[in-house]
This record gives sequence, structure tokens and C-alpha cells, in this order.
Amino acid sequence: MENPALPSEQIKSDEIDPTFRYSRNELIDTFNRVRAFTEEITEPLEIEDYVVQVTENASPAKWHLAHTTWFFETFLLEKELKDYDPIHPQYSYLFNSYYLQTGVPHCRARRGNISRPTVKQVFEYRKSINEHVAGLIKNATDEQYKKWAPIIEIGIHHEQQHQELLMTDLKYMFAQNPLNITYKEADRPKVKSVPELSWSSFGEGVYEVGHKGDDFGYDNEFPRHKTYIHDFELANRLVTNAEFIEFIESGAYGEPKWWLDEGFSTVRDEGWNAPLYWEKRDGEWWQFTLSGMEKIDPNEPVTHVSYFEADAYALWRGYRLPTEFEWEVAAESMEVTGNFADAANLHPVALQNARSGLQQMFGDVWQWTQSSYAPYPGYKPLPGALGEYNGKFMCNQYVLRGGSCATSKSHFRKTYRNFFHANERWQFTGIRLAK
Repeated sequence: MENPALPSEQIKSDEIDPTFRYSRNELIDTFNRVRAFTEEITEPLEIEDYVVQVTENASPAKWHLAHTTWFFETFLLEKELKDYDPIHPQYSYLFNSYYLQTGVPHCRARRGNISRPTVKQVFEYRKSINEHVAGLIKNATDEQYKKWAPIIEIGIHHEQQHQELLMTDLKYMFAQNPLNITYKEADRPKVKSVPELSWSSFGEGVYEVGHKGDDFGYDNEFPRHKTYIHDFELANRLVTNAEFIEFIESGAYGEPKWWLDEGFSTVRDEGWNAPLYWEKRDGEWWQFTLSGMEKIDPNEPVTHVSYFEADAYALWRGYRLPTEFEWEVAAESMEVTGNFADAANLHPVALQNARSGLQQMFGDVWQWTQSSYAPYPGYKPLPGALGEYNGKFMCNQYVLRGGSCATSKSHFRKTYRNFFHANERWQFTGIRLAK
């Protein structure tokens, strides 16, 4: 799924923002850096890897490269430059995702059927749009810059979101290949053990949650508002592979008492008996990673579990999943450090340098919450096509918090609300317990 990404209501594409965060040179540098990282992700690929689509939810690498480029062309260049001539008139059809107000998009499930434009032509498309955007920033009047810069910032964050999707889509694709493909080697740090589970306590009260408006934010993080929270406790660390193996070995996948009804039906229908990418060989658990098949490290956080599995595990342990607001209140005073994409580990890592208090709150895995994805009080989607980013997806999904090992640190905020359907497992999703 392409999760949406919107600016705060304070930054609309048709308004002038006199306090925009970036100078022109800073914006060009950020734009170039983010665009270059997308192409860095594709460097290990062979030409055959760019077009494969193994499931509707996982788009081909070539499509991600083109779609993030189409975004700048559609929402900036075509709208703001009177003499702009599109690279190809059909690109707006092929590389649209779900923005119906910009035109009818090509069928999502058939993105892998398109061999043309070629990979070379897509990279040429990216180069051309990069040059146009950089030129637009340099040559804009001050009034034009204040109007256009927020749109470019949206496109930058949109691209970072697709970088994460690109990495997880590539992992899902390579996992289907019996040749045990290695995307890229990564030497993750190891530990001999992790501390026992402990708890941090938080008192009941009325708390403010949501984005404060002092930086970039998607519209689903607004408006900031008050909410009442009961006393709660949050686990000091993420659930590990070893702990989840105990759940598996207990036979819990076959016991309906731990599962939501739809969850147990999914387990039976899909034949689940472990997280995605896990398999048992000669009595030992292995998993597929972006660095190939590996024996399970018992101390690393468990990942690629669905909401159903996270909820069942929490019940089996006698606890529950946190609400998204409990998670945000607990995280508010913490420094954002962790195993993000910038660390290039390509996988969650075991807890390093254990200490008291909450750890592993950021990076590693997106943490399931028990909160349904819904609008905040007073939420209003933005007008026009950009309003299709978020509001129309607020149904039958759950919120995840914290970022993952595939999330860029500069893209993450403590108020970031990711969301997926309860049965989805191909993202780096994991578990933190609450009580």
C-alpha cells in the first residue's frame, strides 16, 4: 500500500508561507540528497529486478522511481510553469497511483506488465525533472519560492516514504526467488543477551497529542488536541525473536482463544505458523533478510508480524498493545535515536547498551498499536488532489508508531502515524507490550 503523506494545514500549496524552513540552497541540497538516496537503493539491482511485481501490494522498482518523479511533475511543474512540456503525455497515466482528481491511474496490479518506458528512460526522466525543479527553485521570485517550496517539501517526504516501500517491496520480491538472493551485505551488531522485560509507568490525566505545527507534518497528525489517558505501563523494549518463538512453540497459532475471529480465520486460510519470511530447518528457525537467509538471532526484535499476530501474542503474554496516544505520550520527551535506514543495517538490531527506562522506541520496527486509524477531532483533508492522500484511507486499518530500519531518520517524527490493514506483514512491523 502506498501510505499517504500530507503537509500540515499551515502549509497549503495555494498559500504563501513567510516562515518557510529552508533557504533555496538548503532546499536544493535536501532535494538532491533525497533523490540520490532513492537511486542508491537501486544500485545493487540487475536490470531484470526493476520490473518484477510479485503481488499487487508490492510495486516494481521502476515504478517507484517513476512515480516519485511524476509527483514533482504533476503537482509542481505542470501546475506552475506555463511553458512546461511533459516528458511523455502517457506518464501521467502510467505513474499515477490513486489520485483520481489528476486523472485515471493505470491498474495497480499490472504495474509489472509495463516493459516500456525502459529503466534507462525512467532514469532519464528523473534527471530531467531534477533539473527542472532545481532551476525552478533558483529562478523563482521570492513570492514564487514561498509558494512552491512547501510543495517541493511535500514531494521530498513523499519520496522518502516510497524509499521505505521500495526496500520492503524488493525484499518481498527477492524472497520469492529460490536462489536465496542477497540484495546487500550488512554486518549488524550482535549482543549475548537482552534484559528481562521491565515497565515504565505513566499517570492518568489529560494530555495534548498530535503535531505542534513547528515542523513538517502530514495532515493526519493534525490538529493537536487533548485526550484523556488512564494509568498505563509500557514495556522497556521490543519483543524479541526468542520470546516470539516461545509463542510459536506453545502451539498458539493453533489455539483460537488467543486470536481475534478474523485473525484466526486468516491464520487458517493463509497457513501461517510463524512471522513472514521465517522457516524451520532441521529444528532451527531461519529467516530471509535483505542479506539473504540467516539463522534467527534470538535477541533481535521480531518483525514482519501482522496486527493479528501482535494482538494474539500480547494476549498470550497476559498484556496488550499500547494505544497510539499512550505511545506518543511516552515518547514525547525522548530524543529520536535508533536503528533507521541511515544506519544501513537493513534489519532490526538487538538492543545495544541496555539501561533503565524505555529503549528501542524509534527505528528497528513499526510498532503496532491497538488504535484504529481515524481522524483527529477537527481534522479536515486538504482541498484538491492532495486531499486524497489521507482522509479516504481512514477505515479498517490500525496505527503503527516509531519508524523502522527502512525509515530515513529525517523523515520521521514522534507524531508520525503509519497505518496498515490488520493482516499485512511485508513491512518491518513488530511488537511493544503495554498494560
